[in-house]
Amino acid sequence: MGKERLVEIKVFGQTYTVKTDAEEGYIQEVAKYVNEKMDEVLKKTKSVSTLNVAILTALNIADDLLKEREKRIAFLQEVDAKSKDLGEKIDIEMGGIGFEKPPIMG
Repeated sequence: MGKERLVEIKVFGQTYTVKTDAEEGYIQEVAKYVNEKMDEVLKKTKSVSTLNVAILTALNIADDLLKEREKRIAFLQEVDAKSKDLGEKIDIEMGGIGFEKPPIMG
């Protein structure tokens, strides 16, 4: 992320100017992804309405996002459970000492 700039993109045949602090290449990649998703919807539906294609595309992208979030949450829960299990095993192997610092004698 950096300084805000105007980036021109083309989505579904329309040119848009987007104000962003992201790199231009990234914004172009986002536009390409949206175009690909819109093309998928257009091939699967008989709709010629740009608005209908845009709404169906937005729904498909939102569905993909929510599914990925669910996968991420499940993965993080699994990592957390395995980390706790591993920590307990290490603690047991160390004789229950744990990770406490020994008291300083002086």
